[in-house]
Amino acid sequence: MSTLDHANHVAELAAKIKPVRFGMFTTVDQHGHLTSQPMTNQEIDSEGGLWFYTSTLTDLWENIAANPKVNVSFAEPEDMLFVSISGTAERVVDRARIKELWNPMVAAWFPNGVDDPHVVLVRVAARSVHYWDSNDNKMTSMFDIAKAAITGTTPEVEPGEHGKFQL
Repeated sequence: MSTLDHANHVAELAAKIKPVRFGMFTTVDQHGHLTSQPMTNQEIDSEGGLWFYTSTLTDLWENIAANPKVNVSFAEPEDMLFVSISGTAERVVDRARIKELWNPMVAAWFPNGVDDPHVVLVRVAARSVHYWDSNDNKMTSMFDIAKAAITGTTPEVEPGEHGKFQL
């Protein structure tokens, strides 16, 4: 992949997920089961890495140590936008980076502040991105689905754009 293509894919990913407040972060636990939790993406770096805060006391932190393969999904149902990102998570203990990304919303989750030794970061190196982005809004889609259910026909919902790319 060319540098320009990579940069364009990173910009496309950022544009799609930036307005979505929370993502569901999925790891594999010690028993091999998938487990998910809501997380807030703090930044998408120039390489397409997604940055999240967590604590060294969480299962997420331990799960990543044992198996760094993860998935993060973002959804904005009002806009019929859905994005699924698979990649590899890295545990990051970098006090300068922690302070750099710190903001008042993060402070709400970590009352002991930015210097709390349990506050750490996770960087997800995105590898594969799948997205579904409908051109119709939720109200139009719901009307078409309801109409189809009543009439016994297939919904006339515009399928929108489905795509995937590698980073």
